[in-house]
Amino acid sequence: MALSRLEKAQVWLSKAVMGVFYMLFRLLSPRGAEGSLKRKLPPVINPLLVVSATQLARKIRRKEVSSVEVVRAYIDRIQEVNPFLNAVTKDRFDAALQEATQVDKLIEEETGGEEVLEDRLPLLGVPLSVKESFALQGMPHTVGLVSRKGVVATVDAAPVAQLKRAGAIPMGVTNTSELCMWWESSNNLYGITNNPYDFERIPGGSSGGEGSILGGAGAVIGIGSDIGGSIRMPCFFNGIFGHKTTPGVVSIENHYPTCSGRHAEYCSGGPMCRYAEDLLPMLRIMAGPNAHMLSLDTKVDLKKLRFFTIPHDGGSAATYPVSKELLEIQRKVVERLEADLGVNVQEVRFPELRYGFQIWDTYMGLPDKEGKPPQPFAELMGEPGQPAWPVWELLKWTMGKSEHTFAAIGLALMEMVHVMKPSAFLMQQKEKLQKEMDELLGTDGVFLYPSHPRVAPKHHHPFFRLSDCAYTAIINTLGLPVTQCPLGLGEEGLPLGVQVGAGKLQDRLTLEVALYLEKTFGGWRDPGAN
Repeated sequence: MALSRLEKAQVWLSKAVMGVFYMLFRLLSPRGAEGSLKRKLPPVINPLLVVSATQLARKIRRKEVSSVEVVRAYIDRIQEVNPFLNAVTKDRFDAALQEATQVDKLIEEETGGEEVLEDRLPLLGVPLSVKESFALQGMPHTVGLVSRKGVVATVDAAPVAQLKRAGAIPMGVTNTSELCMWWESSNNLYGITNNPYDFERIPGGSSGGEGSILGGAGAVIGIGSDIGGSIRMPCFFNGIFGHKTTPGVVSIENHYPTCSGRHAEYCSGGPMCRYAEDLLPMLRIMAGPNAHMLSLDTKVDLKKLRFFTIPHDGGSAATYPVSKELLEIQRKVVERLEADLGVNVQEVRFPELRYGFQIWDTYMGLPDKEGKPPQPFAELMGEPGQPAWPVWELLKWTMGKSEHTFAAIGLALMEMVHVMKPSAFLMQQKEKLQKEMDELLGTDGVFLYPSHPRVAPKHHHPFFRLSDCAYTAIINTLGLPVTQCPLGLGEEGLPLGVQVGAGKLQDRLTLEVALYLEKTFGGWRDPGAN
């Protein structure tokens, strides 16, 4: 059974509409500064910037370095790189220094020893960056929406509060796409964010500010959210680690936009970081009372796992083919796993993956258990007032008068042309894929899958490659945990990587593989290094 003529026409229409939008954008939009930025990011000089959060916390506890010194080092780095990246949209440097001073005083006065501090405050004195969509008390909470300018968070989002209680010190908030529903981080409130490896490239979205500042060594750990790849695409494009947790483990309370329809089944908060050893402790903290669900203290023996590799989606008409260098690096991962661990990595293919984007798009539009559909994107665009009228906003945009980005307007227009009744064929494909994946993985299976068909594209190119997010989005729909792992740099000096997924609640398996891949392939690379 294949897509009906109507469904095929819808796919074609969506691609045609976005193609026209892209040509219009190139013709009518002003040329931003991002295209003229040819300078390279300054290299990392301060040795404190190339130490994991876990090791920094240990050094601070042992008084080998003060929290003030670490926080000052990251303030200096952010001030050095943010003019190139536009990743941090609002800092809280003065407050962070005050909190670091209090940390150093606490350590001086602690009588219980290092072990007590490690158990109670595992990230004591370590700098943290926060995606602006998560509420951070006293900081902007706008998600790039001009009508929300001036909105300031009065509370902390749950995972932010957990990290702060563990001793982490927030340095500021970072840029997102408008309303977190596009995979380039650009909006009319804060502007466009650049990739640290090439300022003409995107850092991804919607957690693109996080990915950019982490990749540029302006942060060591951060927090992101992911409903279609919003952690993993930025981590892939910026050469860092990121984990999309099993849904329902990390709270997304006080995250904006809030979930509606069935979105809570696909959306996850998770850690983003430069060093793989920080993933598990961050996840344990962020999960809070739900951490027991993941059995994170259970030791993982990689040699006893079953490994699978999925080289591509089978040739979808909606996505670009996976590039040769990404196919090759995934093949090298397979070779190293087999040589180093003595395991057999089985290649598997799922024909249903060809419909990955359409499946995700369909399920994102489904109503919740009470029959209530997701909040329309045009309503979100218009908050706190009346819903936006996408056609009118497009006309205003052509004259430079719209408060909304081209991406947001395009998404609202596409929402207008969606068929009302979900495709029975696509829902059948999803259920079949779900059953096959769940049976394949069990509690000891791990799979490799490309993070994206290409390395980081140039600014605005996602308009013409809308469906390429299918490689990450389909895993949200399946509800599986997955870790994006960097694998060095490619032919153009841009990060390579791979997704490592596992069965539901088996997050610890992918985190252990991430440690192995970092050791084997070198992990994060300084974008300013020669």
